[in-house]
Amino acid sequence: MPYVYILRCSDDSFYVGSTWNIERRVFEHNEGVGAAYTRRRRPVELVWAGECERMADAFAMEKRIQGWSRAKRQALIDDRTEDLGMLSSRSWEALRFRGKGSGT
Repeated sequence: MPYVYILRCSDDSFYVGSTWNIERRVFEHNEGVGAAYTRRRRPVELVWAGECERMADAFAMEKRIQGWSRAKRQALIDDRTEDLGMLSSRSWEALRFRGKGSGT
């Protein structure tokens, strides 16, 4: 099965990727064979992974998650799926605007 995954890097940043073999891919990242981003931020830790039906789906989800804010990625990692919609950029901007207008 193809996977989309999130790694927490040594500098506390997140890396999002997709692969056919999650165990091998995490090993590669930690050996410095992975992406240049993780090569400079080892060791990395797998903090979330999801299975997809097809690699195209995993790649599409990877790209979607890469566009998310850190807060939204953390909600996914923490399995707070009910918070994902509220943390979308448009919803977040609306909440920030309302907060400023209400005196908070």
